[in-house]
Amino acid sequence: MSTCEDLLGTIGEHGAGIRTLDAGDRHLLEVTTQTLPKLAVDLTSRLRYEFATLVVDPGPDCSHTIHYFFYCPADATLVELVTGIKAGVSPPAISDQVHAADWYEREAEDMYGIHFAGHPFLGDFVLHDTEWPENVAPMRVDFDPGMRVQEPGLGERWHPRRLLSEEGALIFPVGPIWSDYAEAGLWLLETPGEQIRQAHSRLFYKYRGVEKIAEGQSPQRALLLAERFSGNSAFAHALAYCQALEKLAGSQIPARAEGLRVVFAELERIRYHAATIAELAGSTALLVGKSMGQEIEEDLLRLSGAVAGHRYLFGLVVPGGLAWEPQEKALRELEQGVAAAGARLGELEQLLVHSSSFLDRIEEMGTLTPELAASYGVVGPIARASGRALDLRRALPYGGYAGAECTVPCETEGDGYARLRVFFAEVRASVALIRATLAKLPEGPSSVPCEPQSGTALAWSEAPAGGAFHWVRLGADARIARWHIGTPGFRNWHAFHRAVEGVAFQDFPIILASFGLTVAENDL
Repeated sequence: MSTCEDLLGTIGEHGAGIRTLDAGDRHLLEVTTQTLPKLAVDLTSRLRYEFATLVVDPGPDCSHTIHYFFYCPADATLVELVTGIKAGVSPPAISDQVHAADWYEREAEDMYGIHFAGHPFLGDFVLHDTEWPENVAPMRVDFDPGMRVQEPGLGERWHPRRLLSEEGALIFPVGPIWSDYAEAGLWLLETPGEQIRQAHSRLFYKYRGVEKIAEGQSPQRALLLAERFSGNSAFAHALAYCQALEKLAGSQIPARAEGLRVVFAELERIRYHAATIAELAGSTALLVGKSMGQEIEEDLLRLSGAVAGHRYLFGLVVPGGLAWEPQEKALRELEQGVAAAGARLGELEQLLVHSSSFLDRIEEMGTLTPELAASYGVVGPIARASGRALDLRRALPYGGYAGAECTVPCETEGDGYARLRVFFAEVRASVALIRATLAKLPEGPSSVPCEPQSGTALAWSEAPAGGAFHWVRLGADARIARWHIGTPGFRNWHAFHRAVEGVAFQDFPIILASFGLTVAENDL
């Protein structure tokens, strides 16, 4: 029996609690709040669907529509569960059994004031209690974005929650201010000695209200936000956002533009992984290896600037295709530059894997078991190092990836060394994909007119750190009424503490580097 038939059978089991609607690219099911938890568990446990994202769409009088998205890697099907709640109603939490939804429900509680019944740990999440008053929900329709909400000085009275009560236990704070990073994140490490027994991630110090700022703006202007809230994955997020607008416009993207989008997405992936590898080498005090990785990253940034007009590929992807097309000479230089960078990263890989002092620091370190990875629903290289061969380029093929030979490396150990091997393997796969795509790049235009109309659409891309989902609703004036961004960083930071619990303090920065994440993807 196919997954689709299984899904229809499951819907039939729940009977009157579900109404099926025609949505074209997905199975859209209107469900009651009573039906929701059981159906979500059936999708993830029985039918092997993956939780994708949770979107809250606020309405008047503090009513809300909540959208839960799931996808099935086995047959590339997408399911949307929709339920409506009135003001003051507490929908049931699903995160007690679909743990990947945990942070999404916590985020929704802070942003919209929705209390998910049964969730054990709501509050003090995105909106830190030390900076935001109670009963402020900045994403609700009735929130005034011009209002000053900060209460200065409360941070002086804040104390971290303690989980360890044994004698001699202490909390060791790491962050939120870092000497060599512009990002801000605090990790509270609890220990009775030298081993981390409990860890707590406290992020969102630089919450920027990106989704709120976008409301009322034109889709073109909001594109500037899509590619700037996390610059090192600018192309991937801009691509997902543009694909959502293209669905609303019914645009058919030219084959040449789809191929070039694949090329630039993979160029971004190689550069991102080179930076991660450099940081991982540096975290073990292997400064020569770090310098080599940073030099390769810089060369790739210069290549991007020369070929695409911007080091981080800003302004390249637009609704309908690409803003402009590189000349054939530039594309040949891109292919040669990528091949050269891949070869140099291969040389760096050989140096690293034959350095016993380096391997001693990353082997069996920061292990995220396949069971934990599945429970937290981690994505990207972190997932693929822990036995989860998930990749949206294959699980939900989009654009030029629909007909591409996309290799997805996978390891099972889930430690720092497994993650390193995945980073290098993905570089090789991306180099091969770029060369194969350029070799058969068709002639034709690189863009078409794109005029999105009112409606809602979900689109996605496999960013360097994992799957990214962008949900867009345009109003009757074709301006942004609601935009939700589901980032891979949000998914993977959720599981990070499980990788550091049980290790020694001095190994914390190594595990941090091996995750290859950015806090900026969370600070929306």
